[in-house]
Amino acid sequence: MTAEDYKNGQVLLIDKPLEWTSFQVVNKLRWHIRKRFDIKKIKVGHAGTLDPLATGLLIICTGKQTKNINEYQGQVKEYTGTFVIGATTPSYDLETKINETFPTEHLTEELLHKTTEQFTGKIQQKPPIFSAIKKDGKRLYELARKGETTEIKAREVEINEFEITNIDLPNVEFRIVCSKGTYIRSIANDYGEALNSGAHLSVLRRTKIGDFLVDNAQSVDEFINSLEME
Repeated sequence: MTAEDYKNGQVLLIDKPLEWTSFQVVNKLRWHIRKRFDIKKIKVGHAGTLDPLATGLLIICTGKQTKNINEYQGQVKEYTGTFVIGATTPSYDLETKINETFPTEHLTEELLHKTTEQFTGKIQQKPPIFSAIKKDGKRLYELARKGETTEIKAREVEINEFEITNIDLPNVEFRIVCSKGTYIRSIANDYGEALNSGAHLSVLRRTKIGDFLVDNAQSVDEFINSLEME
């Protein structure tokens, strides 16, 4: 491809690595595109943030395709991952340490499967306090890291599918298909509460956005290598 191809607009499927922010991926790709084609300025953006502790599909748009970011963001998404049952963390994932533990002796495979039914369809969900949502001009995670508490309003999201794919307590593997704006970390926390136990997210991977599959995505390094060969 040429510089004009990237300016006219490309949709790149990238498999985000663990511990990278989505913004870091965008910056890395933008820098290499600019360097490869000696471009002073080019628009590059992503269609839907993934947490640093998540991996998987990022849709990266360049040039004129950045105008379609909202369209891609609005598409249904699929995730796989692992809940740890019997313990909670303030961030609902491994960003923070376990703050409380709960009994798990009462849990059965039947209960673990059946409880998913409470979370299918349109549900009210509170985003995690450790999230990038803004309130009064500040991101919630900034308040959370200072130890400040704030009231978070629940909002409607839709869970199309929620299935438990493997049980090896305390680890429970899952697959979820959901709407834009759904926090899988919040599902982990709420699912634990519904089990009369606790839970947090330990692994998360985005496998699909609309018809785009992570199986067709490149790693950051693979994209950079292919860029150098163009």
